[in-house]
Amino acid sequence: MRAIRHWTVRHARAFEWLYLAFEPVLLRLAPLLRHRRLEGPITAVERTIKGVLFDCQMCGHCVLSDTGMSCPMNCPKQLRNGPCGGVRANGYCEVEPDMRCVWVEAHEGSQRMRHGNRIRMVQLPVDASIKGQSSWLAVIRSKEDKRSAHEV
Repeated sequence: MRAIRHWTVRHARAFEWLYLAFEPVLLRLAPLLRHRRLEGPITAVERTIKGVLFDCQMCGHCVLSDTGMSCPMNCPKQLRNGPCGGVRANGYCEVEPDMRCVWVEAHEGSQRMRHGNRIRMVQLPVDASIKGQSSWLAVIRSKEDKRSAHEV
């Protein structure tokens, strides 16, 4: 799993482009995605795709596009705003010495992205009540609600 995760970080720019192309498609499908019966299948698809590519932990508040396509929830300490003080000189984790620091990878991935400066944004703590829910649906519903508010 880690090998694929490293590969996606090395190709963060391509995944950023893919996400930017995918989002408008989901926005067009937003009325259909409002049906609660589709939440389970959509969440299963998201869990599978993001699990394979990013070793996603389905926290419900995805920040991959802000963290160089490196999921901060893979940090043994689950730090969401940068590395701890224990990153080894070789870039490996102090808790899991055979694993590269998630935040070292996030920095490398963000350097490859057009919008890589978003890694500097402060991330809110994860809301444990939404763990396991689709962040795709949450983002689409949020953007659809904002669009509807502007139309009124």
